[in-house]
Amino acid sequence: MTLPPFDVTRARADTPGCAGVTHFDNAGSALPPAQVTDTVVDYLRDEALRGGYEAEAAAADRIEAVYTSVARLLNAAPDDIALTDNATRSWQAVFYALSFGAGDRILTSRAEYASNAIAYLQIARRTGAVVEVVDDDETGQLDVADLRRRVDSRVKLIAVSHVPTQGGLVNPAEEIGAVAREADIPFLLDACQSAGQLDLDVTRLGCDALSATGRKYLRGPRGTGFLYVHPRLRDRLEPATLDLHSATWTSPTEYVVDPTAKRFEVWERDFAAVLGLGAAVDYALDWGLPAIERRVAALAATMRERLGELDGVTVHDAGTRRCGLVTFSLSGMASSAVKHRLAKAGINTSVSNATSAQFDFTARHLPSLVRASVHYYNSTDEIDRLIAEVAALAR
Repeated sequence: MTLPPFDVTRARADTPGCAGVTHFDNAGSALPPAQVTDTVVDYLRDEALRGGYEAEAAAADRIEAVYTSVARLLNAAPDDIALTDNATRSWQAVFYALSFGAGDRILTSRAEYASNAIAYLQIARRTGAVVEVVDDDETGQLDVADLRRRVDSRVKLIAVSHVPTQGGLVNPAEEIGAVAREADIPFLLDACQSAGQLDLDVTRLGCDALSATGRKYLRGPRGTGFLYVHPRLRDRLEPATLDLHSATWTSPTEYVVDPTAKRFEVWERDFAAVLGLGAAVDYALDWGLPAIERRVAALAATMRERLGELDGVTVHDAGTRRCGLVTFSLSGMASSAVKHRLAKAGINTSVSNATSAQFDFTARHLPSLVRASVHYYNSTDEIDRLIAEVAALAR
C-alpha cells in the first residue's frame, strides 16, 4: 500500500522514545513528543521555585487556553469542555448524572468497554433499568438498522464506544448520532481510542457528550482526560458530586451549579499535566487531524495485510471502516507469550482479552488477542521488524 505523504523524519525527531523502542502500543499509551514532556517538566520546576498556587496564577492564561485547544480539536465551544484526570472519569461524570428507573433501557454496542459495561450493570442492579446490546451488522460494526428498531420511549440513553479497545473497528458514530437526535435520546460517545487518531467533529457526530483521554493517540501525559457536553444535555444534568469549583455556595442553604461544562470538574488538579495535555492537543492540531487519520489508517492497513499473509496468523479486526488498532492471534501460542517475545525484541504491543470486552469476545468466540496499534511516527521499517518477529514465532 502506498502511504500518504507525511514528514515522518520530523515526527520521529520530536519523539525521543523512537530511538530506543518500536512502539506499537499507542492505543495503550503513546510516546509523547518532546514538546509535551518539556511543558510538564518546565511547569513542575516553576512550581518548585515559586509555589503551587503562585505557579498556577502565573500560568492562568495558558491553563484557560487548554479549553480552547480541546474545543478546536472537537469543533466545539470552550464552555462545552471539562478537563479531568482520565477518560473513565469523564464518561462517568455524565453517566452517573443521568436518571434511570425501573424498565428504562440503555442501548449500547457489542464492542463496549468493560468500565462502561460495569457501570451499566451497576445502575441496572440499583434501579431496575435494562441494558441492551445492539446487534452488529455483517461487517462487524454496530447495526444502525437494529438500533433504530429498538428505539422507543423507554430508551433513556444510547452509549457507544467509537473505537473499541480490542480492534480496529470504527463504529458508525454519525449514523448513531442521527438516530439519537431524531428520537431526542442522549448519545454518550466514548472516544477514548479515537481522539487523536480520527478527525472528530461533535456537530457531525451528533453526540450530546464525548469522553476522551490524553495518554493514547493524543500523546499527552497519563492522568489527563477531557469531556465535551452539549448545552442541550448539560443544562439537564446536575453532577453526582459537586465541590466549590463545580458549584458556588451562595448562602448557608443554597448553591448554584457552574453553567459551563466545568460543573463536571473538581477544584484540585495536576496543572503540569493539564498544560501537557494542552501541548499535546496543540501538537496534534499543528499536524492536522485529517493528515494524522490518513497516515495512521494507511500504516494499520499495511500491517493488517502483511500479518494476514503469514501462516498461522489470524487478524481479527472487524467493521467497514478501520483505524490504527490491529489485533491478531497466532495459532498454537498464547497472545501473552507473543507479547512477551516481541517485548524481548524491543517491540511494544499489548494483549486484549474477554475481561475488557465481554460482549464482543463472547459473541465472536475470540481468543486473547495481540494488539499492535500504530501511530504516525511509526515507520515501515518498524512494521517490517514486527512482521519478521511474528513470522519467526509462527515457524
